[in-house]
Amino acid sequence: MFTPTENTVTAGVPVDHATKVLIMVHGRGARAEHMIPLRQFLALKGAAVFAPQAPGDSWYPYSFLEPQELNQPALDNALGMIDSLVNDIVADGIPVKNIYFLGFSQGACLILEYVTRNARRYGGIVAFTGGLIGKELVMENYKGDFKETPVLITTGYTDTHVPLTRVKESGGVMQKMNAVIKIMAYPNKQHAITDEEIQLANSIIFREHLD
Repeated sequence: MFTPTENTVTAGVPVDHATKVLIMVHGRGARAEHMIPLRQFLALKGAAVFAPQAPGDSWYPYSFLEPQELNQPALDNALGMIDSLVNDIVADGIPVKNIYFLGFSQGACLILEYVTRNARRYGGIVAFTGGLIGKELVMENYKGDFKETPVLITTGYTDTHVPLTRVKESGGVMQKMNAVIKIMAYPNKQHAITDEEIQLANSIIFREHLD
């Protein structure tokens, strides 16, 4: 049975009684526990929730738009932490198709990079203000078939951290790998998660689990 570590905050249904799992990944300078309250607004019932904690509150040191080598070894360590968490959840009896991901900002970038490097049928992916990582995308890293996994990626038209061009580029890569992509950019959006984004995530990612 999966045993949470001091680097993972848990909530929701105990994993041994859950039918699905939501992995929530925080942004730069935040904490895992800051993500947990968001779950009460999500239409995902019967889920165990896992929120991993980045060392020093940051998954990697520089912008996600810098060359990947500048963010090493932190980036590989972060990807490895997510992979270990997924493997532990699967070992505890939850199929990959019932694992959902939700991240914000740096956390959104991390989950997109992880799932695109490990494409398969997931429950769904929500990247609030995120994109794939690197100055130039390393296409040979992206392998597999999403098998129509639904994916939502959002940003603001003028977000200073996550430009719309990278969001669209990321969505294009994932779409070619058979993901069902929805991209939404909002005018005058602050670098935060909005009610509109949560409603959109509920309508297109978590809709099968509405009460």
